[in-house]
Amino acid sequence: MTKQQSSDFKEIRTHGTQSFPCAAYRTHTLGKGTLVKHHWHEEVEILYFSDGEFRLEINMESFPIRSECFWFINPGELHSIITETSESHWEDAVVFSPGILSFDSYDEAQIHLVKPIRSGKLLFPRCIMPEHPAFIPLRNAFSDIMHAFGQMQEDSAADSSLVTNDLTSQLYIKSSLLYILATLSAHGLFTPAETNFDKRVEMIKTALTYIKDNYHEKIYLSDLAKQVNLNEQYFCRLFKKAIGCSPVEYINEYRIKQAKQLLEESDLQVMEICLECGFNNQGNFLQEFRRRTGTTPLQYRKRLELH
Repeated sequence: MTKQQSSDFKEIRTHGTQSFPCAAYRTHTLGKGTLVKHHWHEEVEILYFSDGEFRLEINMESFPIRSECFWFINPGELHSIITETSESHWEDAVVFSPGILSFDSYDEAQIHLVKPIRSGKLLFPRCIMPEHPAFIPLRNAFSDIMHAFGQMQEDSAADSSLVTNDLTSQLYIKSSLLYILATLSAHGLFTPAETNFDKRVEMIKTALTYIKDNYHEKIYLSDLAKQVNLNEQYFCRLFKKAIGCSPVEYINEYRIKQAKQLLEESDLQVMEICLECGFNNQGNFLQEFRRRTGTTPLQYRKRLELH
């Protein structure tokens, strides 16, 4: 996939630190629904599913997950994770910039592996299952990375995220990532990137970017469709197929997300937040907020103060 030249609706979260752009994440949930919303980033992501049933969506393709496995997200790929049952689900991830694996010396690994990965010419495999001979070495290296960030036990808090500035830990992490690259290379699992890419994915990313930049204003379906040169009817079908909901539902969900953030981080009055987030009618705002959170904005803020 080629990189967008315009401002992308990328994930806002910073992965790692500026000097060491690599982070580990652990997510646990007992509920059914969206675990990770649609987003993309310029880093590589390694996902490890240890328990639960998931649906992983990547670039408008849907993949059911029913057993322990590894999945790889290449830079720029639009993806989301949905849990399929109300039982326990565990998902771990390591997100890193390929640049941390570069060498000053221009050796064979730099020429034929690291540089092509950084430039998007070489792609990670989509999935590695337990029966593949590379699986056990990958799981051992992945476990080493998680432990280098800090021992992550089964009972650790949900949505844990870890970074490290410790020199020794960073060396262990880099060596384990290089071991993962070596294992994938040894089994011939890297593939050259195709020159053509799915234009529909780029259209959806353009629409998401427009929503992010204009959510505080009135957004018409015609505005979104115009961004990708489609008629409204076809655009709505494409958007729902890719994201799983209508553009209007997504816009409202995004606005409520921003409203929650303002309730948490500012002293703005509810009416001010309502207008700031693109709701021109306070009644509609309160109704939508309650529908998505089960409470009112004032009650939501009070709960935060109690904690």
